[in-house]
Amino acid sequence: MAQNPGKSNKTKVPVARKRLRLGLGIMLTLLLVVGGKLFMVQGLDVGGMAEAALAKRLTPMVLPAQRGKILDANGAVLASSIIAYNIVVDQTVNTNTATFHRYDDATGKLNEISRDQGITELAGLLGMDVNQVRASLTGEKKYFVVAKDIKPELEDRISKLYIPGLSSEGVSKRVYPNGSVAGGVIGFLQDGTTGQAGIEQTQDQILRGTAGKRVFEIGADGLRIPVATDELTPAVDGSDVKLTLNTDIQYFAQQAIQSQVNKLNAEWGSIVVMDTKTGNLVAMADTNAPDPNDPGKVDAKDRGVRSVTAAYEPGSVEKMITAAAVIQEGKSSPLDHFTVPPALTIDGQTFTDAFEHGTEERTLAGIVGWSMNTGTVMAGSRLTKEQRYNWLKNFGIGEQPDIGLPGEATGILATPDKWDDRQQYTVLFGQGVSQSTLQTVRAYQSIANDGLMLQPRLIDSYINPKGEEQKVPAKDSRQVVSKETAQQVRDILESAVTEGEIKDAGIDGYRVGAKTGTSEAPREDGLPGFDGYTASMVGMAPMDNPRFIVQVVVQRPKGNIYGITNGPVFRSVMSQVLRAYNVAPSTGTAAHLPQFVK
Repeated sequence: MAQNPGKSNKTKVPVARKRLRLGLGIMLTLLLVVGGKLFMVQGLDVGGMAEAALAKRLTPMVLPAQRGKILDANGAVLASSIIAYNIVVDQTVNTNTATFHRYDDATGKLNEISRDQGITELAGLLGMDVNQVRASLTGEKKYFVVAKDIKPELEDRISKLYIPGLSSEGVSKRVYPNGSVAGGVIGFLQDGTTGQAGIEQTQDQILRGTAGKRVFEIGADGLRIPVATDELTPAVDGSDVKLTLNTDIQYFAQQAIQSQVNKLNAEWGSIVVMDTKTGNLVAMADTNAPDPNDPGKVDAKDRGVRSVTAAYEPGSVEKMITAAAVIQEGKSSPLDHFTVPPALTIDGQTFTDAFEHGTEERTLAGIVGWSMNTGTVMAGSRLTKEQRYNWLKNFGIGEQPDIGLPGEATGILATPDKWDDRQQYTVLFGQGVSQSTLQTVRAYQSIANDGLMLQPRLIDSYINPKGEEQKVPAKDSRQVVSKETAQQVRDILESAVTEGEIKDAGIDGYRVGAKTGTSEAPREDGLPGFDGYTASMVGMAPMDNPRFIVQVVVQRPKGNIYGITNGPVFRSVMSQVLRAYNVAPSTGTAAHLPQFVK
């Protein structure tokens, strides 16, 4: 049978069209799926893939804050920081690539640079051998230090070489230009970052500032991607801390006390210098002071400031407080008459003096001027036990000075109900009580300042990065004794130099008042008893208008304790201070209170 060609063609056309439509539909569906997927990934990024890729490319760089300086009273730098950079490399990044691309900031184009050229340029900037630099950039280490302590301007030039895998990290280097001068006061840093001792420790938050951060994108080739993320959070530098110390006086005092300790083969010594009108500490000198650049060279026990950390029995310097108390309470006057026996027995307790004498007719001034324990107990016994305790408290004994140094001692002042039969009297001449050198100096400052006690000051001000200075206010002052009582006590102290036993404290052209102290030092091994002595001298000048207090302390000197004197050291330091501050010589008449009753 013959076929019908017309019918066959009509049948095939619809089928082909259907197949074409089906194919187009499948293709459109596939395109829609792929396009939707691309939209989801690139547009909506539901799975966070774009963020993950970006995060992988982002590289943070810490920008160290400049640590604030520590300055002396005249602005001399005691501690400062230098910002530097370490150049580091990830050796695994493109170590076998012969060329890399460098972005040209001027033209905005990428230039092809050979690896050898990059290494040669880097070596030239660092001043290093080319082969050494090539070896540093070649290997399998993810982190390798190529160069240390690079200055910021050089680091900027190195960063513009755009060498794959090469980066920098900021570091802050602390410098102490005066070495051990005031080393214990200044302190030092732990691991170059955190204050470990002294002002560096207590003022760490003020000095350290806040680090900044820079975040930029690095491509797979290890190069920074131009015109990409580049976020900068600037560092906030720390503030400077200005102290009350005078570097020149500090240096002189350290030399003087070190010489005295060496001469006497003593364990340690310290000197404190205070301005009586402000409470400002001009010097706090210690022997074996640490150099903050290398504090490990001295023993840990020598790295602090002993004038605030070491509490000891003050000895006879405490007799000033007893004299002030009995005068203020109306129980005695400087010229009151006391019949002083060679040995005094009271309440079953016997007291003697450091020198042999018979029964003597003494004034209160003569008792203090010749440092008589017997006469001091006689005068102090006119006070009740509560009054003795209260007057020690009034003069700051048992009260931490709180000048901004770590480890400041409070000392030991037991309450009267805990005193035994002997201690109730020994506190009158500085035994059975312990205090720091600075606590003693503070007590004497009140007498020098007409009875008004000012709290000691070591931190004068803070200076922010803008150069704005904020003074640290003085702490509350208090009137300890009347102006009249203070003057009478000053006359007693001056007479101890002009008529008493402390003549070697005198300074030509200036009126001086002073008091010595000697006490037994507790055993170092912690066992009961004593081992050696503490010898001290504290004085003020000029007595017509006292401006400065100086105290010298020597711990465990060798030899006959009664042949030891700190007078020449005191005189040397006080003379230097008076000259440095242009204090005019005395014009008034020195006090010469009689030491004996005629």
